[in-house]
Amino acid sequence: MNPQKSSLWKYLLVFIAAAVLAGAFFAWQPLRAIYFSGVPKKVEEQYVCIPTGSTFEEVVAILKMGGFISSEADFRWLAEKMNYRKAKMRSGRFEVKPGWSNRELIQHLRNGEQAPVKVILNNERLPEEVAGAVARFIEADSLSLLNTFRNPAFLREIGYTPETILTAFIPNTYEMYWNTDAQGFVRRMLKEHDAFWSKNNRRMKAGALGLTETEVYILASIVERETNANPEKPTIAGVYLNRLKIGMKLQADPTSVFATRDFATRRVTEYHTSFDSPYNTYVYKGLPPGPISMASIPSLDAVLNPAQHKYLYFCARPDESGTHSFAETFAAHKVNAERFQTYVRQKGL
Repeated sequence: MNPQKSSLWKYLLVFIAAAVLAGAFFAWQPLRAIYFSGVPKKVEEQYVCIPTGSTFEEVVAILKMGGFISSEADFRWLAEKMNYRKAKMRSGRFEVKPGWSNRELIQHLRNGEQAPVKVILNNERLPEEVAGAVARFIEADSLSLLNTFRNPAFLREIGYTPETILTAFIPNTYEMYWNTDAQGFVRRMLKEHDAFWSKNNRRMKAGALGLTETEVYILASIVERETNANPEKPTIAGVYLNRLKIGMKLQADPTSVFATRDFATRRVTEYHTSFDSPYNTYVYKGLPPGPISMASIPSLDAVLNPAQHKYLYFCARPDESGTHSFAETFAAHKVNAERFQTYVRQKGL
């Protein structure tokens, strides 16, 4: 072969090889970004939470900090190509699967189902306690929740007051999205409230007692704080309903404790029972203006299905059962009370 032609072929082969290598190099980056780079096969967290109003840069920072992307550069490149970057990114709580490609991760963050959270509502006493409890589960913080519970315009819109807002909350476990805001949480609770009252003839039973739903809840909150023993709740509810019928003061110890906010007390004294507050049923007749805590479903149903009896009084039993002795007359009640006081003195309590 002609030496000149041989050299030309060598240069041509080198050029072709270089072109192929360059092409492979440039082709590898998108292939890697799309298919080979992504979520590591081992991640410490299973879920990522993207706050409402997050920017693209904030989302990248969250993913990087959480260990959800193996290559920030590859993720950024593909996010641009897939038009994932927005002025305001989609918020929510998303499950992330180990080993996902960047393409799978971006598709899920953009269009995938959110992973719901379970919001657990227990028998909190005060709105601020409810706000603190709920804020552990959803994006709304405790301050925004509390401000919503006290917002006059919003409360008027939904038909509640700062005193009665707790009656909208039925203790239970609820599934909802993490990026629920404060008003969204309350509106969800209103739906659950309506669903609760629509079952088991509850509205009809309240009407038969001459009580509104709110009044049933208020009375149930007193029953809630009187006993932890569900079997005797209908009997205690019956006592208070009997008192209401004859215009007798409820004289419920838990209301005087609530009025003073002396929740740590182990004994109800004259200080508590004489404290001037509309919540103190030793001072004022009828029901307080609002609940003294959240009321559980057993307490609510106890008021709606009270035991039929003539009891007007009850006091703690002289034992450690946590239950009560009931009486129809004050004389019989005094006997029960003296037995309990003797028991207390003998125990050195």
